[in-house]
Amino acid sequence: MNKQDIELFRQKIFEFYRLHGRSFPWRETTDRYAVMISEIMLQQTQAERVVPRFEEWLRHFPDCEHLSSASLREVLSLWSGLGYNSRAVRLHRCANLIMDSFSGIVPSRPEILKTLPGIGEYTSRSIPVFADNLDTAAVDTNIRRIMIHEFGLPEDIAPAELQQEAEAFVPHGRSREWHNALMDYGSLVLTSKKTGIRPLTKQSKFQGSRRWYRGKLVKELINTGEMFLEEISEKYASCPWDLEEIINDLITEGVVERQKSTNAGALSILKIKGS
Repeated sequence: MNKQDIELFRQKIFEFYRLHGRSFPWRETTDRYAVMISEIMLQQTQAERVVPRFEEWLRHFPDCEHLSSASLREVLSLWSGLGYNSRAVRLHRCANLIMDSFSGIVPSRPEILKTLPGIGEYTSRSIPVFADNLDTAAVDTNIRRIMIHEFGLPEDIAPAELQQEAEAFVPHGRSREWHNALMDYGSLVLTSKKTGIRPLTKQSKFQGSRRWYRGKLVKELINTGEMFLEEISEKYASCPWDLEEIINDLITEGVVERQKSTNAGALSILKIKGS
């Protein structure tokens, strides 16, 4: 791509954004913590569903200090309904690490952000892009689809190569606006259905899935505080998945913990970790 082609593409995207750009609360802030929350919430969840949860979250946990001092049960209770509860667990860990290592201030450098729980290649760039207007490319599934469709790139293009291609298009000093514009263009115009370009990962049917049973169990533990393992086995007897494996995964991820009951002999109980 020569400079003229790049500039024409930029003009097209910015013009679309000027006419059809969407409004979201996380686009009205440059607070790095708030941006981090929105970016984690937006993983695997539609933007419209995130709006009320994002605003409610910031009312309860306006910064890393408030989030780190909350119990995991409080955090999961507020997260409930967004799915993928492990994201909330990692956010809670993030807040604690940021308090301990960065005086409560979310780092601005991608290489440091990438060392925090739940923050990968894309999110380590998207946080400073949207909070600090950093001149770098944050390539999500929308931007990947746009690049492949608009410039005839192969769908199996290596992430590092795609990253390099995307970097060339970021207009200096307008990274935040550029990425918001691309997000909207990909969501409203160049959709997966229209282009036939599928995301690298696809969510499976939720109702009755393994994720569904995981989420249902976690929500019940949030509401009840704790449950006997025998009670869980009886209640979820119809679960087609290995219930013990689901429980062990939740324990490994730090969502729940198993303890011996002090009031019922040697019976084991399951509860949200730390509650």
